[in-house]
Amino acid sequence: MAQPGLRPYLASDAAALAALFRASIEALAAEDYDADQREAWASAADDEAAFAARLAGALTIVALADGEVAGFASLKDNKLLDMLYVRPDFVGQGVGAALANAIEKLAGARGTKTLTVEASDTARDFFAARGYAAQSRNTVTIAGEWLGNTTMTKQLAAPPAAGGTH
Repeated sequence: MAQPGLRPYLASDAAALAALFRASIEALAAEDYDADQREAWASAADDEAAFAARLAGALTIVALADGEVAGFASLKDNKLLDMLYVRPDFVGQGVGAALANAIEKLAGARGTKTLTVEASDTARDFFAARGYAAQSRNTVTIAGEWLGNTTMTKQLAAPPAAGGTH
């Protein structure tokens, strides 16, 4: 597969991204979370209007591969990588890395020095391989279920100085 194309989130993407969010959790998190935990986590997409508002309230980008929505990621408050989800059939093809690269560049360009992610147990190794360091282990309650995650941070390189030297 060629490098995925990236574009800004559009309001018309909400239903597709909600479905992708749910499919990603159900298919990819099975080794780390039980069925009740995965259902509680995925239920965040059940209220499509609220899910759409969460996407619109952040800087959300969509990855396209072969003309299809392959994943999405969002940057909240220029310092939190809030969501990064890849469609299960596109995992391992560079979609997650392309999205993470874009979010890190956007955050850095906006002056963010430290990017934070609340990584699921499923995503922890992905972020660790990208240079994120574990800061704390957390337990969160979602729809009545307890789920573990890890707060991880990455120091971003300072953007090049305007003008530069020639």
